[in-house]
Amino acid sequence: MKRLFIAALLLPVMSMAQEKQAAQSVPKNIFRVNLSSLVLKNYHVTYERALSKKISLSVSYRLMPKGSLPFKDFFDNSVSGSALQFSGIQVGNSAITPELRIYLGKGNMKGFYLAPYARFATFDATTPITYSSSGTGPSDKTGDFIGRVTSTSAGIMLGWQFNLSKKLVMDLQIIGGHFGSCSGNLDLKPIVPLSAQEITSLQNSLNGIQVEPFDIKSTVTASGANIQVTGPWAGIRGANIGIGFRF
Repeated sequence: MKRLFIAALLLPVMSMAQEKQAAQSVPKNIFRVNLSSLVLKNYHVTYERALSKKISLSVSYRLMPKGSLPFKDFFDNSVSGSALQFSGIQVGNSAITPELRIYLGKGNMKGFYLAPYARFATFDATTPITYSSSGTGPSDKTGDFIGRVTSTSAGIMLGWQFNLSKKLVMDLQIIGGHFGSCSGNLDLKPIVPLSAQEITSLQNSLNGIQVEPFDIKSTVTASGANIQVTGPWAGIRGANIGIGFRF
């Protein structure tokens, strides 16, 4: 009877110790690669670290090398002004996204989750714009405006992460969105100084470009031209598939 009584007292303690040992044996780190973004030549990796059973913190990095502007038709319909040459636009981007994941089920970095996040992105762009020239050469010239636009935004996402095996996981980012602001500068640096006629023509071309809902301001001098862009920024996350490794 005495042994039975002692065993009854020790059972809860032993059970708690086993649960703690099991929790400690669950890997607390995941490294993921986003497979869906590879279709757009967008390289996206994430490191996730468990803070508790149901909460984790992750940081992802995205890089898209400079290339042709995706979704040209959408932007073409949003822009007025024929001076902007969409066929020649080159753009690349990178972004860092810290994210807090709150798992709604049993946790341990699996199951459905809500993820508040912030995103800090940089876009490198080369934008060709036409204007009338002076002299005996062709009547039109195209100047390449080169620069960067940076954005800061915050949002929330819903997703589902589950085990494929003891070490492999699949992450489905179902739907999410973020909103913030952006600003940037694009500069034209001509090889030879612009003539008075070219300054007037280029300024008229820039004044005729409107990209809703952004505010565009421009200045033109003989030594070159500058475009300043400010405005709201928004984006959608979703339909992304990632493969991860637990360790």
